[in-house]
Amino acid sequence: MFTAVATLATGRSPANSVEKIVLTTAEALKAVLATTPAFPTVRVAAADSTGRVLRQLIRAERDQPPFDRVMMDGIAFAWADYVSGQRRFPIQAMQAAGDAVLTLENGQCIEIMTGAAMPANANCIVPVERITVTDGVAEIEADYEISKDRFLHPRGSDYAQGAYMLRPGKRVSPLDIAIIASCGETEVDVAADPVIRIISTGNELVAAGAPIQPQQIRMSNGPAILALLESHGYRRNEHEHIADDVDALRGRLAIHLQEADVLVLSGGVSMGKADYVPQVLTDLGVSVVFHKISQKPGKPMWFGKGPGDQIVFALPGNPVSALVCCRQYLIPALAKASGANETPPEFAALATNISFTPELTCFQPVKLISNAAGQTLAMPVQTNTSGDFAALSATDGYVELAKDQSEFPSGTAVFLHRWIAR
Repeated sequence: MFTAVATLATGRSPANSVEKIVLTTAEALKAVLATTPAFPTVRVAAADSTGRVLRQLIRAERDQPPFDRVMMDGIAFAWADYVSGQRRFPIQAMQAAGDAVLTLENGQCIEIMTGAAMPANANCIVPVERITVTDGVAEIEADYEISKDRFLHPRGSDYAQGAYMLRPGKRVSPLDIAIIASCGETEVDVAADPVIRIISTGNELVAAGAPIQPQQIRMSNGPAILALLESHGYRRNEHEHIADDVDALRGRLAIHLQEADVLVLSGGVSMGKADYVPQVLTDLGVSVVFHKISQKPGKPMWFGKGPGDQIVFALPGNPVSALVCCRQYLIPALAKASGANETPPEFAALATNISFTPELTCFQPVKLISNAAGQTLAMPVQTNTSGDFAALSATDGYVELAKDQSEFPSGTAVFLHRWIAR
């Protein structure tokens, strides 16, 4: 488990006083980010770094290309010979990609292959389709116009030796693997993957495949949160179901707090008699940072800091609420702790009018479409309730509607949060 020092963001130390304050969404995110400690740096094989956040500079090992690179199969010769009127060139030799560089002799040509280094003394290439070879002599088509240095990729024209290719904070993509390999790196420094435990609470939950009673429901939040985390590059995740029982919760959560860096609980955080999670976490030494956010869905969310600097997210049990809170607060916290570059805000224009009367920030699920003007439009997808997770399958993310406004006309620019960040 990682160890680091985190600072509480609210500045309100008594736990009971914090709980009475309902933060805005901006205040809640700020508190989460300020409380989350940085993950340490680890060194991994370059091939295993995809999806990880880079913690080092990657510099160019050599000029790219490292030599004057031929871009066409054909013949290489001296421009001066061509300018003097020569059109027939005895073939001196053949040079393929990876072959040692040959030195061109006066009045001759070298058969050259794509990817090879340009022979010394040569500065002109004619494609193989434009020559005829007879008895070892290559003749250029009479009407073919050529130019000096054509079909040549000059040395260092992409970048120079020592150039910064990738910087810390970049989440490594498959395309970046090619860059890392081209720079000669076999291992790279990246942010360590946190150990994350996802805990579903509730007596009514039954895992897929197990026998189920009419009054019970299938467990969906945990698997969905696991998948969302993996889609954002976090893979050291485990899921467990714990019943609504104080002793069971206390015993299992104590173990998870010792073994994990991040705990994500779903359910048991509202005001019901069986909502034991906040009290059990407090009993285990988890300091509450805030409880409740002025948003819909997801108002009952609870967030705290464990005795070993763990961060603890206790999300509402309703699936839409849980997934919105996970995307809005957990994913940014993990990205910041990993040292990932900040992503610029993304906007979309509402495709229809929306009315939202409660004085809460509304996170409205949307499907993205585009119009002929090239705009990204957000089409609201209505969920029956915050338990209607099936409706989310048709969505790309959600838009953020400000709490101090109730009418949002079509065309209004709003913040867009994709389920899978770009």
